[in-house]
Amino acid sequence: MPPEQEALMILTCQRFPRLAGLPCAVDAIVKGGSDRHFYRLSWPDSSEPSMILMVYTLNRRDNPKFVPATHRLAALGVRVPTIHAFDEDRLCVWLQDLGKQDLHSLHQEPWDVRRPYYQAVLREAAKIHTVTETLLSAADLAELEPPFDEALYQWEQDYFLDHYVRGHLGRDFPGTDTTSIENALRDLRRTLGKMPRCLVHRDFQSQNVMLRGSETWLVDYQGLRLGLAEYDLASMLMDPYVTISRSERNELLTFYAAERKLDAKKLQDTFYLCAAQRLMQALGAYANLSRNLGKKSFQQHIPAAVKNLQMVCSESAALAPLAELLS
Repeated sequence: MPPEQEALMILTCQRFPRLAGLPCAVDAIVKGGSDRHFYRLSWPDSSEPSMILMVYTLNRRDNPKFVPATHRLAALGVRVPTIHAFDEDRLCVWLQDLGKQDLHSLHQEPWDVRRPYYQAVLREAAKIHTVTETLLSAADLAELEPPFDEALYQWEQDYFLDHYVRGHLGRDFPGTDTTSIENALRDLRRTLGKMPRCLVHRDFQSQNVMLRGSETWLVDYQGLRLGLAEYDLASMLMDPYVTISRSERNELLTFYAAERKLDAKKLQDTFYLCAAQRLMQALGAYANLSRNLGKKSFQQHIPAAVKNLQMVCSESAALAPLAELLS
């Protein structure tokens, strides 16, 4: 066992004295673009259940928000892992092991198999989205990440322009009239920034949904903040990691609207605006992770994200000028 894992086992036995002396298997979990490290700890010669050890850093502002976000979501009845122990000084959290199967693992299954899981996870999202801005106190807001507003939407757009358009595509527009593009981006962030906000997951996509039987459980929600429910919906239903057809997507939007008794047409209109915003953020992230942070695997998701964004731009005249940024 590597020295760093030996140190983690010593720390675990200090937290859980009953585990001292039991042979332990430690498996590193490699997944996603996070700077956190995850380990599955199991005791094969005993009846002790396995657990997940998360070791985080303070390099990202949202990492320390994981524990309070877990407690907040659990209080809402959202399925999230139980926290067994937390060492704030050593930046370690011991969590319930939800298993190895996530929603993404079903991406090649027929829709009849996937449908109930997507419906189940939308029900979990609805529990989060019912918490509106007016229900949160100043103390509540202090526990959350900064809310989505026009400035944050602009940051996401600039991230997309810097890392995907200029960095990945190598494009700039000297001497070119980009007024229509600039106006479309400005109008998008202003429109979204004026809409009433609720609590959102922020990274609501298939790899952040774990499956246990017929139940869906959420992870990676430390970015919890105020925003638009449709942004979460766009993250899940326009997820570049999986293929969801237009009819399947519309079916799920109708399902969600019925679940929350919302106007389906209004929901869909806002959904496409949020989808454009979310996909630009995703493309910026994929380009940055693959080009600058050495995580080349993210480059494979760029074509699907581009295809999705092209489709979204075709759905709205207000978004049409953004298609020019993708070629």
